[in-house]
Amino acid sequence: MNLPNKLTLFRIFMIPLFVIVFYIPVLNQTISVLNHEITLANIIGIIIFAIAAYTDRLDGQIARKENLVTTFGKFMDPLADKLLVTAALLIAIELRLMPAFIPILIISREFMVTGIRLLAISEGKVIAASPLGKLKTVSQIVLIIALFLFDLKPDGIHQYMMFTQYGVLNIIIDILMTIATLLTLISGYDYLQKNKKIIFLTK
Repeated sequence: MNLPNKLTLFRIFMIPLFVIVFYIPVLNQTISVLNHEITLANIIGIIIFAIAAYTDRLDGQIARKENLVTTFGKFMDPLADKLLVTAALLIAIELRLMPAFIPILIISREFMVTGIRLLAISEGKVIAASPLGKLKTVSQIVLIIALFLFDLKPDGIHQYMMFTQYGVLNIIIDILMTIATLLTLISGYDYLQKNKKIIFLTK
């Protein structure tokens, strides 16, 4: 197994570690960073998530530079991204950092794309991640890091609605949620359009 594929597997193995951090009681204590209260779990979680996310960029660069692009990498690399983002979004919901409808849209899109990829494999084809899909992933990663960093917990579901909160941090989160959601929907539609032959012609 080459280095890029090992990095992809490393990213997947980082997911349980990221999740476990938020269930260790001693890490739920808060500390003040630049007059902002944040839990140790959030800090450690951000570090783990950022390292895992960086391996996504790193394995792609190495694969292209060293001509190590493989069928395994084309399929598992975007799948690893989906697993990492899904785990982080579910933790964010549990911590009440965002409304559930956004992760539902994102996760639904990822299941759809994965399903199409599996159909393609059954036809002997491998669909690599598109530039728009990669941009979508970047927007989700930025959103997730911001959610755990700012650690804002609205008092009710109505306070999650876009651009209804006062304060710079709330507005930043609202903008990032909007961008990530729109890119998720747009890239999902683009994916359907580009691969509709696979969907409708698969036996």
